[in-house]
Amino acid sequence: MTIVQQVNRRRFLTATGVTAAAALAAGATQVDWGRLMSAAQERPLDPDAGVLVVVTLYGGNDGLNTVVPAGDAGYRNARPELAYRPDEVLDLGEGLGLNPGLKGFKSLWDGGRLAVLRGVGYPKPDHSHFRSMAIWQTASPETSVPTGWLGRWLDATGDDPLRAVSVDPVLPPLLAGERTAAASLPVGGLKLPGGALGKAFAGLGSAQPGEGFWQARAARSVTDLHRAVQTLGKPAKDGQKAQGELAAQLDVVAGLIEAGVPTRVYSVSLGGFDTHADERGTQQRLLTELDGALSPFTQRLAKTDRGKQATVLVYSEFGRRVTANASQGTDHGTAGPVFVLGARVKGGFHGAEPSLTDLDNGDLKLTTDFRDVYASLVENVLGTDAGRVLPGHRGRLDGLFA
Repeated sequence: MTIVQQVNRRRFLTATGVTAAAALAAGATQVDWGRLMSAAQERPLDPDAGVLVVVTLYGGNDGLNTVVPAGDAGYRNARPELAYRPDEVLDLGEGLGLNPGLKGFKSLWDGGRLAVLRGVGYPKPDHSHFRSMAIWQTASPETSVPTGWLGRWLDATGDDPLRAVSVDPVLPPLLAGERTAAASLPVGGLKLPGGALGKAFAGLGSAQPGEGFWQARAARSVTDLHRAVQTLGKPAKDGQKAQGELAAQLDVVAGLIEAGVPTRVYSVSLGGFDTHADERGTQQRLLTELDGALSPFTQRLAKTDRGKQATVLVYSEFGRRVTANASQGTDHGTAGPVFVLGARVKGGFHGAEPSLTDLDNGDLKLTTDFRDVYASLVENVLGTDAGRVLPGHRGRLDGLFA
Protein backbone atom coordinates (compact mmCIF):
# COMPACT_ATOMS: atom_id res chain seq x y z
CA MET A 1 0.00 0.00 0.00
CA THR A 2 1.37 3.41 -0.96
CA ILE A 3 1.50 6.47 1.30
CA VAL A 4 -1.25 8.08 -0.77
CA GLN A 5 -3.51 5.05 -0.33
CA GLN A 6 -2.94 5.11 3.42
CA VAL A 7 -4.05 8.75 3.63
CA ASN A 8 -7.78 8.36 3.23
CA ARG A 9 -10.50 10.35 4.89
CA ARG A 10 -12.22 7.44 6.63
CA ARG A 11 -9.01 6.40 8.35
CA PHE A 12 -8.40 10.02 9.21
CA LEU A 13 -11.76 10.22 10.98
CA THR A 14 -10.78 7.48 13.38
CA ALA A 15 -7.33 8.97 14.02
CA THR A 16 -8.31 12.51 14.95
CA GLY A 17 -9.81 11.84 18.36
CA VAL A 18 -12.95 13.84 17.61
CA THR A 19 -15.75 12.38 19.70
CA ALA A 20 -18.41 12.21 16.99
CA ALA A 21 -16.13 10.71 14.34
CA ALA A 22 -17.47 7.15 14.51
CA ALA A 23 -21.07 8.27 14.24
CA LEU A 24 -20.25 10.64 11.40
CA ALA A 25 -18.38 7.98 9.46
CA ALA A 26 -21.44 5.76 9.73
CA GLY A 27 -23.63 8.48 8.24
CA ALA A 28 -25.76 8.88 11.36
CA THR A 29 -26.74 12.46 10.46
CA GLN A 30 -27.59 11.88 6.80
CA VAL A 31 -30.47 13.95 5.40
CA ASP A 32 -32.50 13.75 2.21
CA TRP A 33 -33.66 16.30 -0.33
CA GLY A 34 -37.23 16.37 0.92
CA ARG A 35 -36.10 17.57 4.33
CA LEU A 36 -33.85 20.24 2.86
CA MET A 37 -36.51 21.57 0.47
CA SER A 38 -39.07 21.64 3.28
CA ALA A 39 -36.64 23.66 5.37
CA ALA A 40 -36.12 26.08 2.48
CA GLN A 41 -39.87 26.61 2.25
CA GLU A 42 -40.62 26.82 5.97
CA ARG A 43 -37.61 28.83 7.20
CA PRO A 44 -35.63 30.10 4.20
CA LEU A 45 -32.13 31.48 4.49
CA ASP A 46 -32.06 34.98 5.99
CA PRO A 47 -31.24 37.46 3.18
CA ASP A 48 -28.63 39.08 5.44
CA ALA A 49 -26.97 35.87 6.64
CA GLY A 50 -23.55 34.89 5.32
CA VAL A 51 -22.78 31.38 4.08
CA LEU A 52 -19.39 29.71 4.44
CA VAL A 53 -18.23 27.00 1.99
CA VAL A 54 -15.15 25.12 3.25
CA VAL A 55 -12.99 23.32 0.65
CA THR A 56 -10.46 20.88 2.14
CA LEU A 57 -7.51 19.76 -0.02
CA TYR A 58 -6.40 16.46 1.52
CA GLY A 59 -2.79 15.32 1.31
CA GLY A 60 -0.83 18.54 1.85
CA ASN A 61 -0.90 20.85 -1.17
CA ASP A 62 2.48 22.27 -2.24
CA GLY A 63 2.00 25.97 -1.63
CA LEU A 64 5.21 27.05 -3.38
CA ASN A 65 3.97 25.61 -6.67
CA THR A 66 0.48 27.02 -6.10
CA VAL A 67 1.34 30.66 -5.40
CA VAL A 68 4.72 30.56 -7.11
CA PRO A 69 7.75 32.80 -6.32
CA ALA A 70 8.92 32.13 -9.86
CA GLY A 71 11.35 35.03 -9.98
CA ASP A 72 13.17 34.00 -6.79
CA ALA A 73 16.53 32.33 -7.44
CA GLY A 74 16.24 30.49 -4.12
CA TYR A 75 13.04 28.84 -5.31
CA ARG A 76 14.56 27.70 -8.59
CA ASN A 77 17.75 26.43 -6.92
CA ALA A 78 15.82 24.44 -4.30
CA ARG A 79 13.69 22.55 -6.82
CA PRO A 80 15.20 22.85 -10.31
CA GLU A 81 13.07 20.06 -11.83
CA LEU A 82 9.82 21.27 -10.26
CA ALA A 83 10.19 25.04 -10.49
CA TYR A 84 8.04 27.09 -12.85
CA ARG A 85 9.61 29.82 -14.94
CA PRO A 86 8.24 33.37 -14.60
CA ASP A 87 6.70 33.15 -18.09
CA GLU A 88 4.79 29.96 -17.10
CA VAL A 89 2.86 31.36 -14.14
CA LEU A 90 -0.12 33.75 -13.99
CA ASP A 91 1.34 36.99 -12.68
CA LEU A 92 -0.08 38.41 -9.44
CA GLY A 93 2.60 40.99 -8.77
CA GLU A 94 5.21 41.15 -6.00
CA GLY A 95 7.21 38.45 -7.79
CA LEU A 96 4.43 35.87 -7.35
CA GLY A 97 2.21 34.03 -9.83
CA LEU A 98 -0.53 31.44 -9.75
CA ASN A 99 0.05 27.90 -10.96
CA PRO A 100 -0.88 27.71 -14.68
CA GLY A 101 -3.74 25.38 -13.77
CA LEU A 102 -5.53 28.21 -11.92
CA LYS A 103 -6.67 30.38 -14.82
CA GLY A 104 -10.13 30.90 -13.35
CA PHE A 105 -8.60 31.95 -10.04
CA LYS A 106 -6.60 34.55 -11.95
CA SER A 107 -9.84 35.99 -13.33
CA LEU A 108 -11.24 36.15 -9.80
CA TRP A 109 -8.05 37.89 -8.68
CA ASP A 110 -8.36 40.43 -11.49
CA GLY A 111 -11.96 41.05 -10.42
CA GLY A 112 -10.97 41.65 -6.78
CA ARG A 113 -12.81 38.57 -5.50
CA LEU A 114 -9.82 36.37 -4.58
CA ALA A 115 -7.81 36.85 -1.39
CA VAL A 116 -4.45 35.05 -1.16
CA LEU A 117 -3.51 34.52 2.49
CA ARG A 118 0.23 33.91 2.68
CA GLY A 119 2.28 31.78 5.06
CA VAL A 120 -0.70 30.29 6.90
CA GLY A 121 0.06 27.61 9.48
CA TYR A 122 0.18 26.85 13.19
CA PRO A 123 2.92 26.96 15.87
CA LYS A 124 5.16 23.92 16.41
CA PRO A 125 4.08 22.20 13.18
CA ASP A 126 3.60 18.45 12.88
CA HIS A 127 4.45 16.62 9.63
CA SER A 128 1.86 13.87 10.19
CA HIS A 129 -1.16 14.06 7.90
CA PHE A 130 -3.50 12.93 10.62
CA ARG A 131 -2.20 15.12 13.43
CA SER A 132 -1.88 18.17 11.20
CA MET A 133 -5.37 17.77 9.73
CA ALA A 134 -6.76 17.19 13.22
CA ILE A 135 -5.17 20.49 14.26
CA TRP A 136 -6.66 22.35 11.29
CA GLN A 137 -10.10 20.81 11.81
CA THR A 138 -10.24 21.28 15.58
CA ALA A 139 -8.29 24.59 15.63
CA SER A 140 -6.32 23.41 18.65
CA PRO A 141 -2.55 23.25 17.96
CA GLU A 142 -1.36 22.66 21.51
CA THR A 143 -3.76 20.00 22.82
CA SER A 144 -6.15 17.47 21.34
CA VAL A 145 -9.80 18.40 21.74
CA PRO A 146 -12.92 16.33 20.99
CA THR A 147 -14.72 18.88 18.79
CA GLY A 148 -14.25 20.52 15.40
CA TRP A 149 -14.11 24.30 15.14
CA LEU A 150 -17.37 24.52 13.20
CA GLY A 151 -18.86 21.86 15.45
CA ARG A 152 -18.27 24.27 18.33
CA TRP A 153 -20.00 26.96 16.27
CA LEU A 154 -22.98 24.61 15.98
CA ASP A 155 -22.94 23.97 19.72
CA ALA A 156 -22.79 27.71 20.43
CA THR A 157 -25.60 28.79 18.13
CA GLY A 158 -28.29 26.10 18.28
CA ASP A 159 -29.07 22.43 17.82
CA ASP A 160 -30.35 22.29 14.23
CA PRO A 161 -27.98 20.06 12.18
CA LEU A 162 -29.24 21.62 8.93
CA ARG A 163 -27.27 24.78 9.76
CA ALA A 164 -24.21 22.90 8.47
CA VAL A 165 -24.23 20.32 5.67
CA SER A 166 -21.37 18.17 4.41
CA VAL A 167 -21.34 17.09 0.77
CA ASP A 168 -18.05 15.24 1.33
CA PRO A 169 -17.87 11.48 0.80
CA VAL A 170 -17.42 11.30 4.59
CA LEU A 171 -18.55 14.00 7.00
CA PRO A 172 -15.37 15.59 8.43
CA PRO A 173 -14.59 16.13 12.12
CA LEU A 174 -14.52 19.91 11.67
CA LEU A 175 -18.34 19.72 11.72
CA ALA A 176 -18.60 17.61 14.90
CA GLY A 177 -19.58 19.41 18.08
CA GLU A 178 -20.01 18.13 21.61
CA ARG A 179 -23.81 18.17 21.40
CA THR A 180 -24.51 18.77 17.70
CA ALA A 181 -23.12 17.44 14.43
CA ALA A 182 -23.76 18.71 10.94
CA ALA A 183 -25.97 16.92 8.45
CA SER A 184 -24.57 14.81 5.60
CA LEU A 185 -26.01 14.78 2.10
CA PRO A 186 -25.04 12.21 -0.58
CA VAL A 187 -23.53 13.98 -3.57
CA GLY A 188 -25.76 12.00 -5.94
CA GLY A 189 -28.70 14.07 -4.79
CA LEU A 190 -32.25 13.34 -5.93
CA LYS A 191 -33.20 11.59 -9.16
CA LEU A 192 -36.82 11.89 -10.25
CA PRO A 193 -38.57 9.42 -12.57
CA GLY A 194 -38.49 10.06 -16.32
CA GLY A 195 -40.75 9.28 -19.24
CA ALA A 196 -44.52 9.09 -18.86
CA LEU A 197 -44.22 8.42 -15.13
CA GLY A 198 -42.05 11.51 -14.73
CA LYS A 199 -44.56 13.69 -16.59
CA ALA A 200 -47.38 12.36 -14.44
CA PHE A 201 -45.39 13.02 -11.28
CA ALA A 202 -44.59 16.57 -12.41
CA GLY A 203 -48.29 17.13 -13.08
CA LEU A 204 -49.04 16.48 -9.42
CA GLY A 205 -47.41 19.84 -8.69
CA SER A 206 -49.93 21.80 -10.77
CA ALA A 207 -52.38 24.00 -8.87
CA GLN A 208 -56.00 22.87 -8.99
CA PRO A 209 -59.07 25.07 -8.44
CA GLY A 210 -60.82 24.53 -5.13
CA GLU A 211 -58.06 22.51 -3.49
CA GLY A 212 -57.52 22.83 0.26
CA PHE A 213 -54.50 24.21 2.10
CA TRP A 214 -52.75 20.89 2.69
CA GLN A 215 -53.42 19.68 -0.86
CA ALA A 216 -51.89 22.90 -2.23
CA ARG A 217 -48.90 22.55 0.07
CA ALA A 218 -48.31 18.94 -0.99
CA ALA A 219 -48.51 19.96 -4.66
CA ARG A 220 -46.11 22.83 -4.08
CA SER A 221 -43.59 20.44 -2.51
CA VAL A 222 -43.60 18.37 -5.71
CA THR A 223 -42.91 21.52 -7.75
CA ASP A 224 -40.10 22.47 -5.36
CA LEU A 225 -38.47 19.07 -5.84
CA HIS A 226 -38.50 19.48 -9.63
CA ARG A 227 -37.09 22.99 -9.37
CA ALA A 228 -34.31 21.73 -7.12
CA VAL A 229 -33.31 19.02 -9.59
CA GLN A 230 -33.36 21.51 -12.48
CA THR A 231 -31.25 23.96 -10.47
CA LEU A 232 -28.69 21.32 -9.58
CA GLY A 233 -28.46 20.25 -13.21
CA LYS A 234 -27.67 23.69 -14.64
CA PRO A 235 -24.59 23.80 -16.87
CA ALA A 236 -21.64 25.20 -14.97
CA LYS A 237 -19.75 26.92 -17.79
CA ASP A 238 -20.12 27.48 -21.53
CA GLY A 239 -23.01 25.03 -21.68
CA GLN A 240 -20.92 22.18 -20.28
CA LYS A 241 -21.39 20.65 -16.85
CA ALA A 242 -18.20 20.77 -14.78
CA GLN A 243 -16.45 17.43 -14.38
CA GLY A 244 -15.05 15.70 -11.32
CA GLU A 245 -16.03 14.87 -7.77
CA LEU A 246 -15.45 18.37 -6.40
CA ALA A 247 -17.46 19.95 -9.22
CA ALA A 248 -20.34 17.60 -8.45
CA GLN A 249 -20.20 18.53 -4.77
CA LEU A 250 -20.19 22.24 -5.57
CA ASP A 251 -23.09 21.87 -8.00
CA VAL A 252 -25.11 20.48 -5.10
CA VAL A 253 -24.02 23.31 -2.80
CA ALA A 254 -24.89 25.98 -5.37
CA GLY A 255 -28.34 24.50 -5.85
CA LEU A 256 -29.01 24.42 -2.12
CA ILE A 257 -27.91 28.03 -1.67
CA GLU A 258 -30.06 29.18 -4.60
CA ALA A 259 -33.05 27.23 -3.25
CA GLY A 260 -32.82 29.15 0.04
CA VAL A 261 -32.00 26.19 2.28
CA PRO A 262 -31.22 27.68 5.74
CA THR A 263 -27.73 26.15 5.87
CA ARG A 264 -24.92 28.50 6.91
CA VAL A 265 -21.92 26.18 6.42
CA TYR A 266 -21.09 23.66 3.67
CA SER A 267 -18.11 21.30 3.48
CA VAL A 268 -16.61 19.81 0.29
CA SER A 269 -13.22 18.28 -0.47
CA LEU A 270 -10.64 17.17 -3.01
CA GLY A 271 -7.89 14.63 -2.28
CA GLY A 272 -4.66 13.41 -3.85
CA PHE A 273 -2.20 16.17 -2.89
CA ASP A 274 0.37 13.92 -1.19
CA THR A 275 2.89 14.47 -4.00
CA HIS A 276 6.12 12.71 -2.95
CA ALA A 277 6.98 11.87 -6.57
CA ASP A 278 6.29 13.24 -10.07
CA GLU A 279 4.69 16.23 -8.41
CA ARG A 280 4.53 18.89 -11.07
CA GLY A 281 2.14 17.18 -13.45
CA THR A 282 0.03 15.61 -10.70
CA GLN A 283 -0.40 18.81 -8.76
CA GLN A 284 -1.13 20.90 -11.85
CA ARG A 285 -3.83 18.41 -12.85
CA LEU A 286 -5.40 18.61 -9.37
CA LEU A 287 -5.23 22.40 -9.30
CA THR A 288 -6.83 22.48 -12.75
CA GLU A 289 -9.64 20.33 -11.33
CA LEU A 290 -9.96 22.68 -8.35
CA ASP A 291 -10.07 25.67 -10.67
CA GLY A 292 -12.54 24.00 -13.03
CA ALA A 293 -14.90 23.36 -10.13
CA LEU A 294 -14.56 26.54 -8.07
CA SER A 295 -14.43 29.13 -10.85
CA PRO A 296 -17.82 28.22 -12.40
CA PHE A 297 -19.23 27.86 -8.88
CA THR A 298 -18.28 31.41 -7.92
CA GLN A 299 -19.44 32.77 -11.29
CA ARG A 300 -22.79 31.06 -10.81
CA LEU A 301 -23.23 32.38 -7.27
CA ALA A 302 -22.37 35.92 -8.34
CA LYS A 303 -25.55 35.99 -10.46
CA THR A 304 -28.03 35.73 -7.55
CA ASP A 305 -28.56 37.62 -4.29
CA ARG A 306 -28.44 34.38 -2.34
CA GLY A 307 -25.27 33.32 -4.08
CA LYS A 308 -23.56 36.60 -3.20
CA GLN A 309 -23.96 35.70 0.47
CA ALA A 310 -21.39 32.91 0.11
CA THR A 311 -17.69 33.04 1.02
CA VAL A 312 -15.34 30.17 0.13
CA LEU A 313 -12.34 29.00 2.19
CA VAL A 314 -9.74 26.72 0.51
CA TYR A 315 -7.04 25.14 2.71
CA SER A 316 -4.82 22.07 3.10
CA GLU A 317 -3.30 20.48 6.21
CA PHE A 318 0.23 21.72 5.41
CA GLY A 319 2.43 22.90 2.57
CA ARG A 320 5.55 21.06 1.39
CA ARG A 321 9.25 21.44 2.09
CA VAL A 322 11.16 24.05 0.11
CA THR A 323 13.70 21.64 -1.36
CA ALA A 324 12.55 18.90 -3.74
CA ASN A 325 13.28 15.27 -2.91
CA ALA A 326 15.07 12.79 -5.17
CA SER A 327 11.81 11.63 -6.80
CA GLN A 328 10.83 14.97 -8.36
CA GLY A 329 8.36 15.53 -5.56
CA THR A 330 8.25 17.25 -2.19
CA ASP A 331 7.92 16.01 1.36
CA HIS A 332 5.61 17.16 4.15
CA GLY A 333 6.18 20.76 5.12
CA THR A 334 4.51 23.51 7.11
CA ALA A 335 3.01 26.89 6.17
CA GLY A 336 1.28 27.51 2.84
CA PRO A 337 -1.24 29.76 1.09
CA VAL A 338 -4.94 29.75 1.86
CA PHE A 339 -7.55 31.12 -0.54
CA VAL A 340 -10.70 33.02 0.40
CA LEU A 341 -13.15 33.84 -2.40
CA GLY A 342 -16.42 35.71 -2.63
CA ALA A 343 -18.30 38.90 -3.39
CA ARG A 344 -17.65 40.32 0.08
CA VAL A 345 -13.95 39.46 0.15
CA LYS A 346 -11.30 42.15 -0.17
CA GLY A 347 -9.09 40.67 -2.87
CA GLY A 348 -5.32 40.78 -2.93
CA PHE A 349 -2.50 39.56 -0.72
CA HIS A 350 -2.96 39.23 3.03
CA GLY A 351 -0.09 38.37 5.34
CA ALA A 352 3.64 38.41 4.64
CA GLU A 353 5.32 36.12 2.13
CA PRO A 354 7.50 33.56 4.01
CA SER A 355 11.25 33.78 3.46
CA LEU A 356 12.95 31.11 1.34
CA THR A 357 16.24 31.65 3.16
CA ASP A 358 15.18 32.08 6.79
CA LEU A 359 13.85 28.55 7.27
CA ASP A 360 13.01 26.33 10.21
CA ASN A 361 14.98 23.13 9.54
CA GLY A 362 14.15 23.34 5.83
CA ASP A 363 10.56 24.43 6.34
CA LEU A 364 8.82 27.74 5.79
CA LYS A 365 8.03 29.75 8.90
CA LEU A 366 4.41 30.74 9.36
CA THR A 367 3.54 34.41 9.02
CA THR A 368 -0.24 34.04 9.53
CA ASP A 369 -1.85 31.95 12.28
CA PHE A 370 -4.68 29.87 10.83
CA ARG A 371 -6.85 30.66 13.84
CA ASP A 372 -6.76 34.34 12.84
CA VAL A 373 -8.36 33.28 9.55
CA TYR A 374 -11.01 31.17 11.29
CA ALA A 375 -11.84 33.95 13.75
CA SER A 376 -12.34 36.44 10.93
CA LEU A 377 -14.63 34.03 9.07
CA VAL A 378 -16.67 33.20 12.17
CA GLU A 379 -17.27 36.87 12.93
CA ASN A 380 -17.61 38.33 9.43
CA VAL A 381 -19.41 35.49 7.65
CA LEU A 382 -21.24 33.59 10.39
CA GLY A 383 -21.89 36.61 12.62
CA THR A 384 -20.76 34.91 15.82
CA ASP A 385 -18.30 36.03 18.47
CA ALA A 386 -15.13 34.08 17.67
CA GLY A 387 -14.45 33.61 21.38
CA ARG A 388 -17.29 31.08 21.47
CA VAL A 389 -15.50 28.97 18.84
CA LEU A 390 -11.84 29.73 19.55
CA PRO A 391 -11.73 30.35 23.30
CA GLY A 392 -8.71 32.35 24.38
CA HIS A 393 -7.54 33.24 20.88
CA ARG A 394 -7.51 36.99 20.26
CA GLY A 395 -5.94 37.25 16.80
CA ARG A 396 -7.87 38.38 13.73
CA LEU A 397 -6.95 38.82 10.07
CA ASP A 398 -7.83 42.47 9.61
CA GLY A 399 -8.92 43.75 6.21
CA LEU A 400 -10.08 40.43 4.76
CA PHE A 401 -13.59 41.74 4.13
CA ALA A 402 -14.55 44.96 2.41
